[in-house]
Amino acid sequence: MGAPEPEPGCPRCGTPYSEGQEYCLQCGERLPRRGGLITRLGASWRRRLGWYPGDWIWPALLALVIAAAAGAASAIWLADRSDASGKTVVQTSSISSVPTTQSVPEPPTTTTPTTTAQPPPPPPPPPPPPNRPLAWPAGRSGWTIVLDSLPAPTGRAQAYSEARRAIRSGLKRVGVLASSKYSSLHPGYLVVFTGIYSNEVAAQSAILNAHQHGYGGAYARRITP
Repeated sequence: MGAPEPEPGCPRCGTPYSEGQEYCLQCGERLPRRGGLITRLGASWRRRLGWYPGDWIWPALLALVIAAAAGAASAIWLADRSDASGKTVVQTSSISSVPTTQSVPEPPTTTTPTTTAQPPPPPPPPPPPPNRPLAWPAGRSGWTIVLDSLPAPTGRAQAYSEARRAIRSGLKRVGVLASSKYSSLHPGYLVVFTGIYSNEVAAQSAILNAHQHGYGGAYARRITP
């Protein structure tokens, strides 16, 4: 025969209590109800093993059973998936062993793109004759090298003759301007110049070239409209 079931005691002070008692007579602690599923399972455990770890054992065992069932289901699912993958590989291998007929590709056709003929760009304006003096660009300020200055009323022919002589000597961008049109010059003269420069430094560096071409009195001058 198994050991007699021990008399239950108060969970606080351990005082035994009878079945149906709601509160402990010693400390007043509310006593656990007897007769539920957990109580019956605990009593059966005590009868078989002679000891009982506590009511916490049942939720723990339930969680263990659920985890074991989930692991078994996962193993079965993985096994089925592995079998399906193996069948797919075998089937693919058998299909790939069937000889196939290769068709000869057709030669590519060359499509000639159609292009619309563009009109040719307009030709650049012809350069001025090499022996023709230039005019100072309208509205432009800058620096130049003054080769000679002649009175405007009587020196027009001589000014242009001097400009052509400077061109023949090898100077570049030689021209004639009327000083009356420019605020930086004394009015009443025709100025024979060479070169059009954006700053004084560039103009000063070109004076030596004018001296070498026979114009020893050449000097830099600012031109302002």
